[in-house]
Amino acid sequence: MADAFENILGQPEVRDFLRKSVVRESVTHAYLFTGPTGSNKTLAAFSLAQALLCPKGPHGPRGGNCGSCDACGRVGRRRHPDVRFYAPAGANGYLIEQIREIMADTALAPIQAERKVYILDAVESLGTAAANAFLKTLEEPPEGVVLILLGRTRASVLPTIVSRCQVVPFRHIPVSEAAGIVRQNTGASLEQAAMAIAACGGSITGSIEFLRSPGNERLAFRSEVLSIMERLAAADAWDVVGYARRLLELSKAPLDEMRALQEAELAENADFLARSALRQVEARHKRQLTAKTREGLMQTTAIMASWLRDTLMVRAGTPELVVNRDAREAIGRVAAAADEARLAAALAAVRRCNQAIAYNVSPETCLDALLFEMKEVLDGSGHSDKPCL
Repeated sequence: MADAFENILGQPEVRDFLRKSVVRESVTHAYLFTGPTGSNKTLAAFSLAQALLCPKGPHGPRGGNCGSCDACGRVGRRRHPDVRFYAPAGANGYLIEQIREIMADTALAPIQAERKVYILDAVESLGTAAANAFLKTLEEPPEGVVLILLGRTRASVLPTIVSRCQVVPFRHIPVSEAAGIVRQNTGASLEQAAMAIAACGGSITGSIEFLRSPGNERLAFRSEVLSIMERLAAADAWDVVGYARRLLELSKAPLDEMRALQEAELAENADFLARSALRQVEARHKRQLTAKTREGLMQTTAIMASWLRDTLMVRAGTPELVVNRDAREAIGRVAAAADEARLAAALAAVRRCNQAIAYNVSPETCLDALLFEMKEVLDGSGHSDKPCL
C-alpha cells in the first residue's frame, strides 16, 4: 500500500531517507530541507508530518503512514491543527515577534495528536536577531515538537541555524524529467505538462494540481492571462486598470473554496475544542488564506514570465523552445514588434513585482504598477529603468 512519501516526486533519496527515519524511530527534532524552487521540499515536509501524526504509529503500514485515516487526510489537506506552516511576515524576512509567537506556541499541548510539527518556509530570510531568538527552541524544543525548516541552499541559511538541524538536500529536477513526472501522474501530454510547470514556477506538485483543477479552472485562468498579455501593448489606460482588476480577481478565485473548507472545519470542531484551541485554528486559517493569495499572484506572474520568455525565444530564432505552444501565433506577433531589450525589461518588471508580493506589498498596487510598466515597455513608450513600485 502506498504512503504519503510516494508523493515526494523526483526525490527518491529523500523519500527513502524519511521513510527509514520513521520506521526506525530515528526522527530528529529539527530538519533543514534545502533545494531550489520546485524540488518538492514543502510536500516532503507535510509528508513527514503526516507520518509522525498518523495514529497507526511507526510500525503501521509502510512505516506508520497509512495515508487513509482521518489524521493523515487532515495533514494532507493542510487542515490538521497540530501542523503549523509559517512564512516570513516582514518586508525583510521573519519578524522577531513572529518567532516569539512560534516559540510560545510550541509550549502548548497538541490539540488532537501526540506531536506537533512546525514548518517554516524561506528560512534564508531569518535574520540574525530573529535567529538568535529562535536558537534555544531549535536546539531543545519541547517534547513531541518537530521543526522542519525550508531553505534554498545550505549556504544561504545562517550557520547557527544549520548547525542545529539535520540537513536534507533536495536535488534540482530538470524540466524534461519534471514534465515526465507530471505526465505520468495526470495523463497530460508532455506539452501540457511543460506548460503547467512554467505556470507553477517549476513546482511539480503545483503543476499536477493545476492540471487537475475542477472544470479545468486553472487552464481557463491561464488562457485569460495569456490573452491579456497579447492585448497589453495596444491597451489604453482604462483597459490596463481593468486588466489588473481582472487578474487580481482570477488570482483570488481559489480562496472561495478554501474559505468554505475552513468554515466546515470550524463547524466540525466547535463542539469539542476549547476556545484557545479554536483561536489557534482561526489563526492557521488566516495564514492559509494569506499563503493561498500569494500563491495565486505568483502563478499569475509565472504565466506572464513564461509568455515573455517564449517571445524572447522567438526573437532569438529558437521557436522550438516555446513552452506556451497554444499561443504561438500571438507570441509571434508580439515578438515581431518588440526587440530583445524591451522584452528583457518586461521580464525584469515581473521579477520586481514578485519581490514586492513576497514583501507583502498590496496586490492591487503590484499588479497595477506591473501592467502599466509592461505596457510602456512593450509598446516602446516608456523606459526600462522605471521601478515596479
